Amino acid sequence: MGPPRRRAATGLLYPIFVVAFLCAAVGVGAADPYFLKALRFIGFDQWQRLSPLEAPEADAVRIVDVDEASLARFGQWPWPRSTLADMVETLRRNGAAAIAFDVVFAEPDRTSLEQVLAGLPPEQAAALAPVVAGWTPKDQRFAAAIGAAPVVLAETLTHVEGSGAPFPGKAAFAVAGDDPLPFLRGFSGHTGNLPEFTAAATGLGAINWIPDRDQVVRRVPLLFRAGDVIAPSLAAEALRVAQGASTYVIKASNASGEEAYGQASGVNHVRIGAVDVRTDADAGIWLRYRLVRPVDLVPAWQVLAGEVPRSEIEGRIILIGTSAAGLVDLRATPLEETVPGVAIHQQIIEHLLTGQGLTRPDYAAALELTALAVLGAGLAALFPLVSAQMAAFSGLVAISALNLAAWLLFSRSGVLLDPLYPSLCVFLLGTSASFYLYRRTEVQRQEIRRAFGQYVSPAVVQQLIAQPERLSLGGEVRPLTLLFSDVRGFTKISEGLTAAELTRFINELFTPLSDVVMGHAGTIDKYIGDAIMAFWNAPLDDENHARHALQAGEAMLHKVAELNRRWGEEAKRAGRDFRPVSLGIGINTGECCVGNLGSVQRFDYSAIGDEVNVASRFESLTKQYGVPLLTGEATQSQAGDLPLLEIDLVRVKGRERPSRIFTLLSVFDIPPSRYGAVRAAHKELLDRYRAADWAGAEAALATCRGLGFHGLDALHDVYAERIADFKETPPPADWDGVFRATEK
Repeated sequence: MGPPRRRAATGLLYPIFVVAFLCAAVGVGAADPYFLKALRFIGFDQWQRLSPLEAPEADAVRIVDVDEASLARFGQWPWPRSTLADMVETLRRNGAAAIAFDVVFAEPDRTSLEQVLAGLPPEQAAALAPVVAGWTPKDQRFAAAIGAAPVVLAETLTHVEGSGAPFPGKAAFAVAGDDPLPFLRGFSGHTGNLPEFTAAATGLGAINWIPDRDQVVRRVPLLFRAGDVIAPSLAAEALRVAQGASTYVIKASNASGEEAYGQASGVNHVRIGAVDVRTDADAGIWLRYRLVRPVDLVPAWQVLAGEVPRSEIEGRIILIGTSAAGLVDLRATPLEETVPGVAIHQQIIEHLLTGQGLTRPDYAAALELTALAVLGAGLAALFPLVSAQMAAFSGLVAISALNLAAWLLFSRSGVLLDPLYPSLCVFLLGTSASFYLYRRTEVQRQEIRRAFGQYVSPAVVQQLIAQPERLSLGGEVRPLTLLFSDVRGFTKISEGLTAAELTRFINELFTPLSDVVMGHAGTIDKYIGDAIMAFWNAPLDDENHARHALQAGEAMLHKVAELNRRWGEEAKRAGRDFRPVSLGIGINTGECCVGNLGSVQRFDYSAIGDEVNVASRFESLTKQYGVPLLTGEATQSQAGDLPLLEIDLVRVKGRERPSRIFTLLSVFDIPPSRYGAVRAAHKELLDRYRAADWAGAEAALATCRGLGFHGLDALHDVYAERIADFKETPPPADWDGVFRATEK
């Protein structure tokens, strides 16, 4: 029988709990509520903090920053369109590959003279009209600058129905595979720039963010759905314009080379010029961020002042945005709480150019839930088989391996797998399973204490609790040494006592005798009236069980002698007669069935078998042979150096095979130095007796009596009577020297 933890696992409750827990965990994971997303984002953000992306060697993108210093020089935003036209012209002359504004110009320039005149009284406006008649409007000049340069303007997509004409895209879209529109993040309308700006621009891109609930930007779409048309993001459009490309190529499910097995699963790739980008189904990408460096941000005032070298602009994509706090274009990333929104556009473009972004495969969720189920089931199966320490170590190893695998995939391949939810579930499962198994083990320990506390020593109970696998409930066959003790003349003793006195007598006798048995590593089987049954080598292994049983028998006899002295003194003081108590002890060794025997309603830890009966017969024979202890040959062969004396060869009642019986010399008043003489004299007696040499047997018996050890007088009287009987009535010719016992 296995340990209690193993037994707990084989019951129904434990596997039902494990299966229910794992099903619930997988179900919650499949539903993916927001708290799981938040947990997943925490893990992904931590990966990025541990290993932020390095800045690319080739800085393909620069930011012209409308910072606080620039606002101090050129005044509050928005700046005059003439100033912006100057900026565009400067960037064009210095060879910018593309100029993208992270700003929407939806209204005319309020500083333009025509706008000023419109706000004056009619007579004043009429007086000034001839003065400004030849001046070029600032918006017109800005539109001309836009038209002369590779400029990308921003559009804001909205959910307001009828908010403007259809999205005025500048690029064409070629689609391979399924229609991508149903999968793109959709908006009903858009807010754009003044018509002259839109018409002059080379590209138009949406500047919408799709932050998570915590307002951190982790994923960005490259394409949106604006009504019934596709709208590119500002970053994607800047990259297209910089390459001089005119068309986006979208590969969706069921396109050539894309495995979708007939299912419409969304976008797979977006090609922007020569750059091919793998995307999620909604054409989104996960950004792997780097820290924003001061060198990334070129102050706008330096560009306008002509202080920026051509090498910082030529061939690069120039993004124009703001880091000024008052202009409210600050965003949060996994690395930084506040960064200019334009800096995120920069990192999107770098992602597209270098391919050093992140990807969360379509199979990621299924893989995570599979890992959860496999690890959870494996650990749940392991926990009942090992110690609590090993279970905790195994759980820690599993969680560590899961997180290490996720980290390696992130750091080496940019693959995003969530280890936190499976780890949390494995931890909760391990904690719950450990608690259940612990409680189950505690219940079993209490059962062990209750079942064995009255029968074995506390030390043995503690060993059983520490090593419950050594306890076999239900019965097992193993070698035991059994002991039966019985009070001689108990009927006469009980006749002179009241029920209360008899109870006290039994308790006073059995308590120290039981202590002796348990003190010698024995197990009390039962009390039978005035008898005690005990055995050794169960429930715990005892290599010296025969020796320990003999030592216990001797100690029981010595204990009774002590009790007799005390009881005699008490009787003398009370002025009443005292009859000494004597024990008969039978000990036998052999194979028995031992375990919890009985019925489902009531059972006892006990031993049964033929060898049990033989031990009981030996106890009865002590009355016939006049010795307090008898044991068999199997016990004698395992007794080591204990001083045993052969008594006879006897065929006990109910058994045909004869048994050689012995007694323990140390229970008699014989000095150890005389053990050899006693054994030699008794061997001579037995040899002559079994050879039917009655004269020689009488002579040997006289030698035994002459040794002067009167504790064996009763035994010698038995042989004297037998010899006399055989001299008068000789045994048959085939007599084998075996005495047949006719009483139990």
